[in-house]
Amino acid sequence: MPHETTTSKTSTPSIDNDTFSSPAIDEDFGTSDWARELQNNIRTIDELKEHVVLSEKEEADLRQVVGAHPMNIPRYYLNLIDNNDENDPIRKLCIPRSDELVVAGSMGETTGDPYGDDKHDKGNGVLHKYDYTALVVATEYCSMYCRHCFRKRLVGMSTEHTVKNFLGAAEYIKSHPEITNVVISGGDPMLMKTSVLKRMLDSLRDIEHLNYVRIGTRAPVVFPARLLEDELIDYLADFNRDKTLYVPTHFNHVKEITPQATEAVARLRGAGITVNNQAVLLRGVNDSADALEDLMNGLLRIGVNPYYLYQCMPVSQVRHHFQVPLKEGIDMIDETRRRLDGYAKRFKFIMGHDIGKLEICGRIEDKLILKQIHARAGHNEEASRMLVHQLTENGGWLDDLPEVDLVG
Repeated sequence: MPHETTTSKTSTPSIDNDTFSSPAIDEDFGTSDWARELQNNIRTIDELKEHVVLSEKEEADLRQVVGAHPMNIPRYYLNLIDNNDENDPIRKLCIPRSDELVVAGSMGETTGDPYGDDKHDKGNGVLHKYDYTALVVATEYCSMYCRHCFRKRLVGMSTEHTVKNFLGAAEYIKSHPEITNVVISGGDPMLMKTSVLKRMLDSLRDIEHLNYVRIGTRAPVVFPARLLEDELIDYLADFNRDKTLYVPTHFNHVKEITPQATEAVARLRGAGITVNNQAVLLRGVNDSADALEDLMNGLLRIGVNPYYLYQCMPVSQVRHHFQVPLKEGIDMIDETRRRLDGYAKRFKFIMGHDIGKLEICGRIEDKLILKQIHARAGHNEEASRMLVHQLTENGGWLDDLPEVDLVG
């Protein structure tokens, strides 16, 4: 994905490779001007080398990776990495890896559009897959390009183009009374100027058939300074008084729950906004009962509701190093739930499939049990149906597993 033009960087300290540790950056990322700090993001391999050690081969591989899937890392998030741990989960989430060059392997086929977005594109940024929900791609810019992103293939839009699209999207939403909720997504809508976000939300404020609006954002996790702007929080609180506002965010590991992230969430909650979390099960990041237990309990501790845990999608340059086989994942999540209290275990294990949203309920021996909870427009009879598929050792997606009968 393209990114904004960078300006000159602040200097970083020299690093002794024999005693390598997290960069001793003096700036308080929590009080920096967020737009100015965003310009200091790490976007090139040369900049990255000022903060982490790369072998010669790794550097060569990463230069090839970022040619296809650009890198964009806030200094705040980069500073969370334990540079003495080559398997640090934060590093895997933000720094490119040579594994992204793998396009085929034992996990099965990959795709650029696993969720079927292209089939439901109504123009003006609107994706209308489910009758009652309109998803609006407001921007393609994020404060960080997550290495597991399922929209890696998409390119960006200018701010002016985005505003025009959203106003057109509002007209589409007004003309479809079956739409009861809108998801503003991207990219990350919170990374737009507050004045732009105001224009977008104000166009939805008086649509009577909308019950609520969601703003999907990872800013509280990877760039919490954005939520310190009073103008933004004051406006969101005002909008929330007219139209209920929810913020789905995206914590994947307990190490992301920092004091800065906690403060960002507190400011959203102080505006009366409910914050839900949608994590992704990721190989080498959170693929253990211990990691998931710590994540769910950590979220509740700061007032975030565990909502979804997604099965990693079969995305090209993502699947073969991040996806966990379903058979392994189900057992891991069952063990996690056994350890959690009622509120912590409320999250659903979800597959965001082309046919709709599927809850992965569990397994009976080697049979995978799923329940479809959302169905594509025109396929409403599929909603709430049960599905049974044969598990395999490596199968990580519905299409990898043959459909079978529960009995027999």
